[in-house]
Amino acid sequence: MCTGANYATKDHYFGRNLDYEVSFNEEVTVTSRNFPIKLRKMPTLSTHHAFVGMATISDDTPLYYDGTNEKGLSIAGLAFAGNAQYKPEDASRTNITPFEFIPWVLAKFETVEQVKAELVTVNLVDIPYSEAYPNTPLHWIISDRAQSITVESVREGLKVYDNPVGVLTNNPPFDIQLFNLNNYMHLSRYAPQNNFSKELKFDVYSRGMGALGLPGDLSSPSRFVKVAFTKMNSMSGDSESESISQFFKILESVAQQRGCANVGEDKYEITIYSSCCNTDKGIYYYTTYENSQITAIDMYKEDLDGSSFAHYPIIKNQQIKMQN
Repeated sequence: MCTGANYATKDHYFGRNLDYEVSFNEEVTVTSRNFPIKLRKMPTLSTHHAFVGMATISDDTPLYYDGTNEKGLSIAGLAFAGNAQYKPEDASRTNITPFEFIPWVLAKFETVEQVKAELVTVNLVDIPYSEAYPNTPLHWIISDRAQSITVESVREGLKVYDNPVGVLTNNPPFDIQLFNLNNYMHLSRYAPQNNFSKELKFDVYSRGMGALGLPGDLSSPSRFVKVAFTKMNSMSGDSESESISQFFKILESVAQQRGCANVGEDKYEITIYSSCCNTDKGIYYYTTYENSQITAIDMYKEDLDGSSFAHYPIIKNQQIKMQN
């Protein structure tokens, strides 16, 4: 399971928790403008926007989980088991495979509005990358500084939703998740007022009671509510340090701890990594489950006019600064 989110101060930030029980050798990857992006059913993208994100490298091909391009457009794929349905090839439409969708978006477009306009022709075609990497049931959050959308390929077809909260988790479908927020409109950052009865006197005996009823479990619907409330009430200064620190705190509010979510065969879901990309500066920050130190990759320190990609294995071991 996973969680994606946006946050804005002076700059715009986009990132996610990747929650799973095993790692697939993820690496922070920077794809240069002239690295050929080969598509199964569409022409190769020989020249395109550069982008940075997290990917597994297979046969010299980055398989991206999330990313941000040099124009500030971002996208992340999140698990959507039981609801995602990819389609047969349709010669009348733009056929993009699910594993191509993230690089296709980042390579071609500058804004969410441009993506929305193109999605009316898109068919997410049911072609896997390989036998070793079958299609994963996903849906996607796509964001820029101005807006976010959620894209879901389901039985009825390709659904595109405006995403006013700028967050995404997993099941159920996004329209149901968004409607469920109606049940929590009473939550507040402020101390509660007595609306129960004028005949009774109540004691606000603790700070934070305005958010009584905010879900705290690890399920996808609960994480959606909690991360939406946390993100939309978050406040920080405009500095890079304050901004990225606050963004990681937002993601920490819905992180998965080993031992709390058994997924069978003595395996447990954990937050393998959390990411935060400054979409204005092209700096990709991350932490891992056992390494809480923030690590950064600046895409602009790579040769973006080249014809290859750079990749950095994530640092998994805890980094501790001894002070004495």
